[in-house]
Amino acid sequence: MTHRTVTANRHQQHRVNVYRSNNDSYDYFNLLTSDALFDQVEALLPEHRERLYPPTETLSMFLAQAMSTDRSCQHIVDQAVIQRLVCGLNVGSTYTGGYCRARQRLPLKMIQNLTRHLGDLVDQQVAEQWLWWGRRIRLVDGTTVTMADTDANQSAYPQQSMQSPGLGFPICRVVGITCLSSGVLKDAAVGRYQGKGGDEQSLLRSLQHGFETGDIVLGDAYFATWFFMAEMQAKGVDILMEQHGSRRRSTDFRRGTRLGQRDHLMVYPKPKSVPQWMTHEQYERMPESLCVRECRTGGKILVTTLICPKAVSKSDLKSLYQSRWQVELDIRNIKTTMGMETLSCKTPDMVNKEIWVYLLAYNLIRFMMLQSALIADIEPRKISFKHCLQLWLASRDLLEILDEEQFYKLLLLMAQQQVGNRPGRIEPRLVKRRPKAYSNLRIPRVGARKLVSKYGHPKKLK
Repeated sequence: MTHRTVTANRHQQHRVNVYRSNNDSYDYFNLLTSDALFDQVEALLPEHRERLYPPTETLSMFLAQAMSTDRSCQHIVDQAVIQRLVCGLNVGSTYTGGYCRARQRLPLKMIQNLTRHLGDLVDQQVAEQWLWWGRRIRLVDGTTVTMADTDANQSAYPQQSMQSPGLGFPICRVVGITCLSSGVLKDAAVGRYQGKGGDEQSLLRSLQHGFETGDIVLGDAYFATWFFMAEMQAKGVDILMEQHGSRRRSTDFRRGTRLGQRDHLMVYPKPKSVPQWMTHEQYERMPESLCVRECRTGGKILVTTLICPKAVSKSDLKSLYQSRWQVELDIRNIKTTMGMETLSCKTPDMVNKEIWVYLLAYNLIRFMMLQSALIADIEPRKISFKHCLQLWLASRDLLEILDEEQFYKLLLLMAQQQVGNRPGRIEPRLVKRRPKAYSNLRIPRVGARKLVSKYGHPKKLK
């Protein structure tokens, strides 16, 4: 072992010891897992009487339900009954009606504010060495989720227009902002999959107030619109995105101010037409033109407001934009690992609450990962999200009796499983295991039942 390696290890151990001596994650943990954490909850709650399922316990059960493999209301109610039985409390009933009504009484704004509050809490604890040249990187992207096929859900979130009535599922769009350093969700917006105000650009506009001066926003080509870039420049926020499709073919590196090979500055004039979502007064306040940088690297044309090639080189832009892929992994963790891909609630109000409960649960796991990364002196992105979720689920019933030393060891266990460094990883989007040999449902289920009653079940496919 070289002298340089020994010195580096000593510095790392010193940072770990300093963090542990000043570590207040156990206090934060107690705050997050006890009724005390819900100070903000109580401030947002309407007047209520004491019930079998008070608001704080209801939200805790809702969170546990979201992170459980069995997401049925019956499963979580049965767990609560067993816990009360073990503790010698009034057992109550195993019927789910009381719990479902308690979930309906939870204010959506309360869950949203808790999610954002936890996101800010994590963001404030991000170590300086995890930032990109001292600047915070915000990742933006959108996705879709489906829900139970009820008339109420279909009315609020209609299925895709190409599907016949009764054959599709209600679908909604979610756009979120995550932190590159910690992976925590800063904010999100939910809208219809199609129709006015439901596209990703409109949802992002409803979130742009959350960006702060000095931030850098990374997104795909769909977000690189003129008006969004103008709004970000006015706030002192830089952007780095792939070139918008409407400008990609017209990009000519022989024009503008040359900065290097396939790297130049361009002036974008203000669009002549006023968008439907913008008033004439807002349009008039916009600048007449934008100066942006275009460069071709990594097989993509990137557009950015980081215009100085000496401060940020072309290779720096390429490396930074490659990290945008992290938001795709964040979406996979929320939808696939945690199970938000298919929602189970049967009304639009409860669907919104279910989405935000998943996002709150996601931020809780990210909070634990940040504390684990600080103790182990590694970047949070190197820790396995699924591993942390599994440890949380395995120890959830014991968390209230853990002392500070045991909690510290739990955080160390979370840092043990790290994801590999796989730049440029390519995986085929194919499945090997065949689905069950049943025909597709091509008529509404009510009609299919009548056919089964009359003719029996159809034969399986070979």
